[in-house]
Amino acid sequence: MKRVSILVVEKSLIAAIGNAQYMFKSVNDFLEENGEKPMFQVQLVGLSDEMKLHEGSYIIQSDTTIYRLKTTDLILIPPLSGDLSESVDINKEFIPWIKQRYKDGAQVASLCVGAFLLAETGLLDYKWCSTHWKAVNEFRSKYPKVRLVDKVITDDKGLYTSGGANSYWNLLVYLVGKFSNYEIAVKTSKYFEVDMTRIDQASYAIFEGSRLHNDNAIHRVQDYIERHYQDRLNLEGLADIGQLGQRTFQRRFKRATHHTVNTYIQKMKMEAAKKFLEHDDSTISEIIYEVGYTDFEAFRRVFKRETGLSPLQYRTKYQERQVE
Repeated sequence: MKRVSILVVEKSLIAAIGNAQYMFKSVNDFLEENGEKPMFQVQLVGLSDEMKLHEGSYIIQSDTTIYRLKTTDLILIPPLSGDLSESVDINKEFIPWIKQRYKDGAQVASLCVGAFLLAETGLLDYKWCSTHWKAVNEFRSKYPKVRLVDKVITDDKGLYTSGGANSYWNLLVYLVGKFSNYEIAVKTSKYFEVDMTRIDQASYAIFEGSRLHNDNAIHRVQDYIERHYQDRLNLEGLADIGQLGQRTFQRRFKRATHHTVNTYIQKMKMEAAKKFLEHDDSTISEIIYEVGYTDFEAFRRVFKRETGLSPLQYRTKYQERQVE
C-alpha cells in the first residue's frame, strides 16, 4: 500500500487539501467496489495534531505530525495563499522534513503555488517545474536556478509540480496513475471530470510583464511599450527612452523582465490581440492590423506559439457570449 502524506500548511488553499484527500480515498473506494484491496494510505500531516489555519478560522485535525512520521512514499504540498514569501516563511519548519524524506526515497509533489515551498527546499534547483502563470515573474525572481516551464504537469526525478489553479486536479490524476496504473487513472479522470489531454497553460495565461525589479530605466521602457505596442518599435528608439546604450539596454531589459526586448513586444501584441478576440467583432485580419502586424502567417505562428490555439480557435473558446 502506498503512503500518501498531504501536508497541512498554514496559509494554504484548504479546498485543495480536502480534494487531494478525497481523490485518493475515492480510488480506494473504486478498488473495493471491484473486490480489490485499497491501494493508498492517506494521511494529513501537520506540525501539530490540531492545525489552526487562516488565523484560527479553520481547524484541521492532523492524522500525524512531521515529528512522528519518518517514512512515506508521496508528499503533497498544497497551494499557498496570500503573500507567497510570507507563506513560505511561516511554513519553513516543514522544509528540513521534506528534504529528509526525499533523501530517504519519498517522492514530492507541489500543487499550483505550493511550488514556492518546494523550491525553497532547494530540491527543484536545475529541475523542471511549473506553477500558476500569475506567479511566474515572482517565482523566477526568487528561484532563478529552477527550470520553470509553462506546463500543466512536470515530472523530474521524483519531484512533481502542476500549473495554476485547477491544474492540480491533472497532477492528482497523473499521480494516481503513476502509483497504480493507467486504467485506474482514466477511471479517476472520468469520475472527477478532469481533462487528461491538457499539457500547458498557454491559452489561460495573461501576460503582465515583470515589474518585480528596481530598474527605473527599464520601467520607463515598459510603460512606453505598453502604450505603443502597435507601432514599429526598434532597439535604438527604446534604448534612447531608457537613456541607455543599446547593448546595456538589452542586457538590463533581459535581466529585469526575463525576456528579450523583441519577445516582450511580441507578448504585448499577442495579449492585445487576445482581448480583441474576446470582446470585439472585428475580423481577424482587422485585429492583426490593430496590433501592428501586416503578415497574417507571421501573426498566426506567434499567436499559436503563445496560446497553443489558432486565432479562430481562441475566439471560439473565449469570445463573450450570452447563455441561451
